[in-house]
Amino acid sequence: MSIFDELKEKIVGQEKVIVFPEGEDERVLKAAVKLKNEGIIQPLVLGDETQIKQTAKTHELDLTGLKIINPKNDIRKDDFAKQYFELRKGKESEEQAKKQILDSNYFANMLVYNSLADGCVSGAAHSTADTVRPALKIIKTQAGMKRVSGQFIMEKDQQRYIFSDCAMNIDPDADTLVEIAYQAAQTAKMVGLEPKLAFLSFSTMGSAKGEMVSKVQAATASFKEKYPEISADGEMQFDAAFVASVGAKKAPNSNVAGHANVFIFPELQSGNIGYKIAQRLGDFTAIGPILAGLAKPVNDLSRGCSSQDVYEAAILTAAQSLDVE
Repeated sequence: MSIFDELKEKIVGQEKVIVFPEGEDERVLKAAVKLKNEGIIQPLVLGDETQIKQTAKTHELDLTGLKIINPKNDIRKDDFAKQYFELRKGKESEEQAKKQILDSNYFANMLVYNSLADGCVSGAAHSTADTVRPALKIIKTQAGMKRVSGQFIMEKDQQRYIFSDCAMNIDPDADTLVEIAYQAAQTAKMVGLEPKLAFLSFSTMGSAKGEMVSKVQAATASFKEKYPEISADGEMQFDAAFVASVGAKKAPNSNVAGHANVFIFPELQSGNIGYKIAQRLGDFTAIGPILAGLAKPVNDLSRGCSSQDVYEAAILTAAQSLDVE
């Protein structure tokens, strides 16, 4: 059973509402209609109703039962603007707040913040910054977290792994690596994995020295102290983390070496390169990036995404929302 089949089973009957700020985009509208027809998720699309109906007509989409909201005409926009102004605590003026709320991404995040939607999927027509910035301003990070990370679920047949961070933090310090690792462990649990975390480096258990190695060693020690219930070890090279015979030789006292299923990269460059190598040379499907660390789920699409990508991102987002109190 694929990840998405498993996640669908989790969210069926949960009546999760996912908001799509880019309802005028053909790919988003196709995904929303598919979700509405399947009854798995209650989609809520934002945009100009006339334009959305024209897009639907052009692509022969039936909008019956699909809820559409135009932020510019919605009666809640003034209340949302006041609420947003209070959330920003003087960082933006009242006039700026009124202007921001008319932006579909900001309006969508206010819906999520007020529990009028369970999550948000955007990015088909917006940059990552335009998708993430409103979420950080409005929804903010989970309690105890200061950063958001970008993870990939790597799937091939029955194999399933988590790679992080591959999308957000360029050069994380040791404390940030700890947050990234915790967030990755939670995603692993969401997709049915008992997390075994490997903090990756070009060194295994002190075989090399240097600032880059020391950072990973510090992160590993801090993570073990903070989350002793989660199996984790490092620093280690990828082969030691992944291949049982190599792990036994290079890290004989580790219960993670050779058996890791969650890989924490030391910085963004290696994480991004690593997942693309697995995807292109190893024929793994790369699912993501999945944004983790927000108090409520918001996920970013590639501007080159397909309607199927939007559909799957919505399923992931709904599944993430199951863990939100």
